[in-house]
Amino acid sequence: MKNKYAIGIDLGGTKVLGGIIDKTTGEVLYKVKNKTKKEKGEEKITSIIFETIDELLTVSKFKKEDISSIGIGAAGQVDREKGILISAINLNCKDLNLKDLIEEKFGIKTYIGNDVEVAALGELNFGAGKNFKDIVCVFVGTGIGSSIIKDGKIHYGASGTAGEIGHMIVDLNGRACACGANGCLEAYASRSAIESRILGAIKKGRKSIITDFAPKLSSISSKHIKQSLDAHDEVVSQYVNEAVSYLSGGLASVMNFYNPELIILGGGLIQSVDEFYLETIRKAKVKALPTPAKNIQFKRAELGDYSGIIGAALLEDVQNDRN
Repeated sequence: MKNKYAIGIDLGGTKVLGGIIDKTTGEVLYKVKNKTKKEKGEEKITSIIFETIDELLTVSKFKKEDISSIGIGAAGQVDREKGILISAINLNCKDLNLKDLIEEKFGIKTYIGNDVEVAALGELNFGAGKNFKDIVCVFVGTGIGSSIIKDGKIHYGASGTAGEIGHMIVDLNGRACACGANGCLEAYASRSAIESRILGAIKKGRKSIITDFAPKLSSISSKHIKQSLDAHDEVVSQYVNEAVSYLSGGLASVMNFYNPELIILGGGLIQSVDEFYLETIRKAKVKALPTPAKNIQFKRAELGDYSGIIGAALLEDVQNDRN
């Protein structure tokens, strides 16, 4: 029984989602969600993770000895071997040894991976990637994250950072990216990039119905973008189309270079805005070379918010395979 169940944690910039997962079926048996407070940092984040695990064990009535492992998918750079969250800008965390801290408190083996990597694992085993071997998963949100699956396994690259499509350079002298470089794809095609362009236009005096849907304009969501497109808003349509042009170009480059059999697209914009998803696919196929464009398949991610916790629960098995 013990090897069947694991806890998966999705550690994001605004929330911590945890679940007890049946690793044989991918079923989420129990789930708990907690917000990451404004006061972030190593101690606060560790405390919220502890709270989430405690709640899961209490609600489920599972005993610690029933749980095979704890897996964490974190939005940031990670050291998979040592279980350290090296850097997570959105969480204000640096060199946080989650593995040691969690194992000391709960006595359960703990593993850590990148957030997009674990989402890709979930989709590969129980979602859109089932029955495929060579896949690229791309998630469009605040940034653009991706992961490469080669021969049915995550491809990490020489330094463990393979798949950073969001930091593919699309304009040599382009916009500043949060990573410190200029011209990165996510500075042009992420939800935050679209938001920035819309806000810039409004500040210059252009009118947009999105101000009715998001009056404070402090946070423009995928839902607000969808509502504005449905209302045929000129400003929102312009910058969504701009993002589609850049994202489709990036995906065409991936198709030409890596030649995957499947590209899985996920994230709020992809799930919420049909036009964004469908036009990105259409334009990517037009821009790519004929042979990879003819053979490629595209799918939306199927597991929604649960792809991360399902994939995180599988990290123990992945680590064992690597060893």
